[in-house]
Amino acid sequence: MNENIFTKNYPSLDIHGETEATADLLIKTFINDNYQLQNEYLIIIHGIGEGILKNKVHEFLSNDERVLSFKLDQWNLGMTIIE
Repeated sequence: MNENIFTKNYPSLDIHGETEATADLLIKTFINDNYQLQNEYLIIIHGIGEGILKNKVHEFLSNDERVLSFKLDQWNLGMTIIE
């Protein structure tokens, strides 16, 4: 669970244990829904592991024109913050 006091109120998606294909669909739906809701900041929790899901998340975000920026959380490298 996302417990950082600075980001805990941001909408979040946890994709731990998902396949790349499922994660892609979940990320796409999450971004679309939150774009329509006009949420400025989002969190995707992908875990650390071997970096497969993190790479998938960052690849997706790099190719989405609605995403202004994204970065790993400095206190939790298993979480990406999206603007």
